[in-house]
Amino acid sequence: QVQLVESGGGLVQAGDSLRLSCAASGRHASSYAMGWFRQAPGKEREFVGAITWRGDSTYYADSMKGRFTISRDKSKNTVYLQMDSLKPEDTAVYYCAAGASLITLSRGGRYWGQGTQVTVSS
Repeated sequence: QVQLVESGGGLVQAGDSLRLSCAASGRHASSYAMGWFRQAPGKEREFVGAITWRGDSTYYADSMKGRFTISRDKSKNTVYLQMDSLKPEDTAVYYCAAGASLITLSRGGRYWGQGTQVTVSS
């Protein structure tokens, strides 16, 4: 079992940057690919991006490329989502997830965090 705890969400203005964190714990937590999803009000959850357990490769949804960057600190078992030039349409609950690989994770996580709210005002 893997536990994921997100932090770093909040209210920001359009154009601002924000970094989310996801701390992983539990059995073999460090061996999973980890990534991020988001769900805006009234919309389905969508994949943002993911990073391998080694931290040597990333995979992003096409619509997320450019402003979103995922990184990983293996020593802390923590994954980060750096979001730049935020827009009101980025407003969503952001979820951390863990899965066996980048591709399988992009289809849905095996383990999920509780989510953190990001609100971008115009």
